[in-house]
Amino acid sequence: MNEKPGLVDKWHKVIEINPPLQFASREGKPEDTIVRVNGIDIGGPEVVVMAGPCAVESEDQLFSTARAVKAGGAKVLRGGAYKPRTSPYSFQGLKEEGLKLLAQARAETGLLVVTEVMDARHLELVCRYADILQIGSRNMQNFTLLEEVGKCRKPLLLKRGMSATLEELLQAAEYVMKGGNREVLLCERGIRTFETSTRNTLDLNAVPMLKRHSHLPVIVDPSHGTGHAWMVPRLARAAVAVGADGLLVEVHCRPEEALSDGPQSLSPDSFGLMMNELRAVAAAVGRC
Repeated sequence: MNEKPGLVDKWHKVIEINPPLQFASREGKPEDTIVRVNGIDIGGPEVVVMAGPCAVESEDQLFSTARAVKAGGAKVLRGGAYKPRTSPYSFQGLKEEGLKLLAQARAETGLLVVTEVMDARHLELVCRYADILQIGSRNMQNFTLLEEVGKCRKPLLLKRGMSATLEELLQAAEYVMKGGNREVLLCERGIRTFETSTRNTLDLNAVPMLKRHSHLPVIVDPSHGTGHAWMVPRLARAAVAVGADGLLVEVHCRPEEALSDGPQSLSPDSFGLMMNELRAVAAAVGRC
């Protein structure tokens, strides 16, 4: 059977994406895309690890964590300056002050910075400080924001929505790429299912399926995918084994004191152990 642009379900039936993807699919670009950011290749042989706290809370917290993830082998520092929270009374982030702290941590450690942009009104400011923009799961179908990011020349980490299909994720990427920004990283971060023992259900099926139908690099976030720090190293290893090009991992210098997502954040020591384990798995599957 000749496949048309689309995704293949478990019965090998073609699910057509209509209209077809012009930029995000392998139909238009058979070879893998490598996103190059200040000397770091994402989508090549190396599995790139992005690590840091869910939220930037203070200079001490951020710098301690940044030094630890740098020592462990991470290449990119993650940290939220703007935080979308379900409760309006939860910590919302330090906003511009958080962005400034991220830039200072980059200057000290040499790590690149990925941070979330929540609103098109914040885009210019976030672009001033970030090396990689992030659109979170809640905004995956914020089409105005996607279109504005499409006009930027900053790489984008695009997270899958909590209940989004892979088709919808690729269509969201298409919004950005149609605007001219072709440097998109797809991120599987777990989806909402009937299961309640974990925060989300990490869909590792998504990795080979996305890589079959799209040339874009695929990143996996096992922290949000599970919600449990003890599970993160296991799912990180599995993600590398099935072909992920990178990982997005939450690390906090003192997880028990974190203002956001402490239960799923690794301690620096746990992160270092995980990185050693990942190197063995990467080598076994021909990655580094």
